[in-house]
Formats: sequence, C-alpha cells, structure tokens
Amino acid sequence: MSSLQWSICSFFELSKNQIFDMYQVRQEVFIMEQHCLYQDCDEKDKESHHLMGYEEGILVAYLRIINPGVSYSEPSIGRVLTKYNSRKKGYGIELMNRGIEFCSSTYPSSNIRISAQKYLLDFYNTLGFIEFGEEYLEDNIPHLEMLYTSEK
Repeated sequence: MSSLQWSICSFFELSKNQIFDMYQVRQEVFIMEQHCLYQDCDEKDKESHHLMGYEEGILVAYLRIINPGVSYSEPSIGRVLTKYNSRKKGYGIELMNRGIEFCSSTYPSSNIRISAQKYLLDFYNTLGFIEFGEEYLEDNIPHLEMLYTSEK
C-alpha cells in the first residue's frame, strides 16, 4: 500500500479545495498533457463519487465513479489519472483497485463498464477488465469499451 491519503465522496460532499484540486489535475492531464481540447467538467460529476489520493497535500491520483444509469446501466469508472511526476509508483493500480472495491461494495453483483484509451488496454486487462465492441474515437483518442464482471 502507498502512503497516499485517500478519500472518496459524492460531488456534494467535496470541499471547495477538493473541487478545485479535481478540476485542476484533470485539466493538467487530459487537456494540457494530452493536447485534447474538450469539455472536462460535465453534469456527470454531480452524479459521481470522486476518489482522490493526496501525497503531501497534493492531489496525485484521481478517478470518478459514475452512478448506474447515468452513462451506462452499470456503474462506470472514468477520468482515471495519476499526475505525471507521480507515475511508476503503483498509484494507478491502487487507485483502480480502490475504485473497483467501492463499486463492488456499493453496487453488489453489478458489472463495471469503462471507456478506456486504447494504449491503456494492457493496464486495464491486468485489473480484470475485458474489452468488447469496436474501437471508436473519443476526442480524437482511440478508445474501447471494457467490462469488469462481478462474477470471477
């Protein structure tokens, strides 16, 4: 286990500082680093739980868990990121495992669906996600839908 301080809360439980941190790190990774101009802040944030990993007061690992019925019939994990300087420390695996654990306990017997960037398929495969369907472009980045089944 890492030394990160973890928290998970619904959008309306987030502090103002957590909301600021969340949007700042998402812009840093998904817009600036990936050179992708898109609307990051969306209504799904309000229908999600936000898992945040802080290292010495800095948000370095983040994902959101979208409630069932918002994006898909299943709960969905998205906006998965680790800050550039915090990669290769295992935070991404711990982040996803905590997200999967939250989904499994909050939505028992439900699968988890994600829209994964194609270059991360191996990462998600190691966590138990299986790709299905055709590749598609989302914000000019190749993606595939993947499913984590609750019956292992």
